[in-house]
Amino acid sequence: MLKSQDVVVCLKVQVLKGRGWTYRSLAKELAMSHSEVHEALKRALDAGIYSKKSRAVLAEPFLKMLKGLRYIFYTKPGRMVRGIPTAHSGLPLSDEIQSDAEDVYVWADPEGEVRGQEIEPLYPAVPRAVKKDQALYEWLNLVEAIRVGRPREQMLAMEICKNRFKKSEKG
Repeated sequence: MLKSQDVVVCLKVQVLKGRGWTYRSLAKELAMSHSEVHEALKRALDAGIYSKKSRAVLAEPFLKMLKGLRYIFYTKPGRMVRGIPTAHSGLPLSDEIQSDAEDVYVWADPEGEVRGQEIEPLYPAVPRAVKKDQALYEWLNLVEAIRVGRPREQMLAMEICKNRFKKSEKG
């Protein structure tokens, strides 16, 4: 059975597609242990969303899995906190969707510059990991929009995810 951190690891692998990585480098960049990364990719392989041979996330099954994410790793907006904008409040969706100040979603972070409703990240270290990687940040925002967004936000996030996979396949 997949765990929420498996999605985060797969997204990092997708971001690094075509570049060399090791379990240790993934662990360091994601603030996870080496064994957590290894087990995450083993579960992703078993679930059919990752290929060990190509060391890549498999677009079609991964996208199918994303559609059900809101049911598998359910969360809902919580209390007002300082943090990092996510879901429709962060890039790339914030360029497409205008929302009210009280409709801002954030991952809690004491160094965050935005106040909004707290969204529990897929993995506790996500706020640290995205500070170092803009591409990972954007992918995770899309995933959060699928998890907690309204239907329009979910559809737009899925479409952007599909397009990003297509673009990465073309090289």
